[in-house]
Amino acid sequence: MRKTIIYAALTTVLFSTSCSEKYLDEVNTNPNAASAANLNPNYLLTDGQVTFANAGYAQLLYPATAIQGLASTFNYYGNGDKYTNSGGFTGYQGLIFGQGYTALSRLQQAIDVANAQSATRFVNVIAISNIMKVMIFQRITDTYGDIPYSQALQAGQGINTPQYDKQEDIYPALLTQLDAAIASLSTTGPTASGDLVYGGDVTKWKKLGYSLMVRVAMRMTKANPTLAKTYAEKAAAGGTMASYADNAFVRGDIAFGDTQNATTNALLTTDDFREVKWSKTLIDYLRTTNDPRLGAIAEVPQAGALNNANQALPGDNTPALQRGLPNGYDLTGGSLDIRKRSDYPGATGSGADVAPLGGYSRPRLAVYIQRAAPNFLLTYAETELLLAEAASRGWSVGANAATHYANGVGGAMLSLSQINAAATISQATVDAYVLANPLGATPLKQINEQYWLEATTTFDFIEAWNNWRRSGYPALTPVVYPGNVTNGTIPRRLIYPVTEVSNNPTGYASGVASLTGGDLLTSRVWWDK
Repeated sequence: MRKTIIYAALTTVLFSTSCSEKYLDEVNTNPNAASAANLNPNYLLTDGQVTFANAGYAQLLYPATAIQGLASTFNYYGNGDKYTNSGGFTGYQGLIFGQGYTALSRLQQAIDVANAQSATRFVNVIAISNIMKVMIFQRITDTYGDIPYSQALQAGQGINTPQYDKQEDIYPALLTQLDAAIASLSTTGPTASGDLVYGGDVTKWKKLGYSLMVRVAMRMTKANPTLAKTYAEKAAAGGTMASYADNAFVRGDIAFGDTQNATTNALLTTDDFREVKWSKTLIDYLRTTNDPRLGAIAEVPQAGALNNANQALPGDNTPALQRGLPNGYDLTGGSLDIRKRSDYPGATGSGADVAPLGGYSRPRLAVYIQRAAPNFLLTYAETELLLAEAASRGWSVGANAATHYANGVGGAMLSLSQINAAATISQATVDAYVLANPLGATPLKQINEQYWLEATTTFDFIEAWNNWRRSGYPALTPVVYPGNVTNGTIPRRLIYPVTEVSNNPTGYASGVASLTGGDLLTSRVWWDK
């Protein structure tokens, strides 16, 4: 992707049909002639939200398997499953960078167009876009480290090779920007009609803003605990999400290819559908406490290769039958062939209709493998679990740690119904589990294991990976696979896109200089202590 597309607030936008068809019909104009005078910034807001939310392979090939949420024997999943950079797919490490800056560009366009037409009329478009920008910048810097921030999105001003800002400077700036964006939300201003998250509901956006403030603050618990405490307390006082009904997500739209859930679309690829399973780490963790999510999220396919490949044929979600696939194995016949493990359940089917992985659990079709499935951005459960950690540290964040923890665990279970009604867990079941599994003597461990579980089961794998790097929980056993490029270490970041080496060599060199060991999967970003 050219740097002028990645960093620019473009003056001409080529919209997707779903975002612009009605508007372009109304103005009856060539989209290539669009200008700040006749663009509707709501469509730019929509485009920015969809572009950011639809992570797809950006989260599947590295974070999902590195965090041992998913597992796969298939070659290109070896990038995260086995840390091998296999199959020439290293370019996928740049997806979070490219998708993020493209989304930021759209949102900056929305702000610029709104200001050019009427800041009063589009006050909430501007505010929501600025909150989204904080969320996106955080994801990019969390993934790579130092990134363009203060000079990003300024190609229109002639800055095509923006400087890389240090992450330790970006984080305080994000908090300041977020604070201002929340304050600028207007309950009396016009509704942001292009908002896919809450339909322009300002009250919910305010709660999301403060919940995002908690996330940004808590990422700094090891790097800048004083600032983390200040903003976590400020967010709690401001008012965070109150229930799982406040969850922030962008639902896929099956009518248009570019707005369908990209993660689902990837998993519907023939090889992915056949070989991507829930990890043994995850399934075993759920079984340890008889967690009711086990039957809600997982199913064993019906026997045989043909049945395994049938994307309309549900499996058996009986909790006792679920079995996770260990990370770090293949089907190549060598010593790490999964079929040689002593606990291999055996293939299903017979004769030519054999499914080698048919005995392992996959994400339930009715729940996850739907093109209209939601892409979760931030949830009530995540927020409550982070507040539980803050409270356990002695910070003043409203309720005590045990209450926040119970809210987080219960909210995580109830959130599954938002993916699909088939995953609904009754309130009575949730209450019984929460009562039987209170916060105990190892709060940081419990809280962050539940965070990993919640983010993974809502398919927010990037966030699961980010918080694991920060907290160290769960204590995962790394995979040691021949040819791995990390010396048997779970990736701590992703490498910068190769385009940055040629397009912005000075900025790139600056970013790499901040990384101990250089531009490697094993290097750590500023907050990852």
